[in-house]
Amino acid sequence: MSGSPEIEELPATQTGPKGVIHDWRKFKLESEDHESVPSNKRELLRQMSNPKSSKDDTQEKVLHKMSVQEYEMIQEEDERCLRKYRRQCMQEMHEHLSFGPKFDVVFELDSGEAFLDVIEKEHRLTLVVVHIYDDGIRGCDALNNCLTCLAAEYSTVKFCRIRASATGAGERFSDDVLPALLVYKAGELLGNFMSITKHLNEEFFALDVENFLNEYGLLPEKELAAGPEEDENADVE
Repeated sequence: MSGSPEIEELPATQTGPKGVIHDWRKFKLESEDHESVPSNKRELLRQMSNPKSSKDDTQEKVLHKMSVQEYEMIQEEDERCLRKYRRQCMQEMHEHLSFGPKFDVVFELDSGEAFLDVIEKEHRLTLVVVHIYDDGIRGCDALNNCLTCLAAEYSTVKFCRIRASATGAGERFSDDVLPALLVYKAGELLGNFMSITKHLNEEFFALDVENFLNEYGLLPEKELAAGPEEDENADVE
C-alpha cells in the first residue's frame, strides 16, 4: 500500500487574550479591502499586528499612540470580521481534530483500479464504505439512497459505490450476494457483508443501515464525523 499523505501542519496561532487580539488584528489587516481603507488606518493596523516593526518611535510611544487610536477603531469596527475570524479558527481546529479530509457525497467508482485505489491510497485514518451493486437487484437502489443520506451526516467517512461488473471480479459478486457492503480502513477489511438486505427489514431506511453499521462499531461518533459548518452558528458555553 502506498504511503498516506501527512496531515498538513496548521499555522501557529498565539494563545491567551493578547495573542488572540494580535492574531485578529493581523487577520483584519490581511482581509481588509485596501482600496476602501484609508492608508493611515492600514498603517495603524500594521503597527498593531507587529509593533516592533516601527523604527522611528520607541515601543512605549507606539503603544501609547495605539491605545488612543485603537479605541476609535474598535468603536467603528463591526463584528462581521471578528465572526469571520472566529469561524476560520474553529474550522481549522475542527479539521485538525477530525484527522482527515471531508467528503459529504457518495463517489461512483468506474473500474477495478479505482476500487483498489480508494482502498489502498485513501488517508490511513479515513473509513471507506463501498457498496457493490447492480441494476435491477432488489435492495440496491434503496441502499444507494441510504448511503447518500449517511454521507451527508458522516462527512469524514468516504462512501463509494461500484457496479459488480466494473470491479473486474464479477464472478465473486454474483446477483445472489448483492447488495454487498465492504468497509475498509488503512487498506484493511473491517466489514464484509454479502446480501446485506437479509440483515435488514424488507423496507429499510438510512437509520436502519446506520444502526446496523454501529452494531459492528463501523461508524465514528457523529460529533467527530460532522462537518465544521454544522457548528458555525452554535453557541459556545
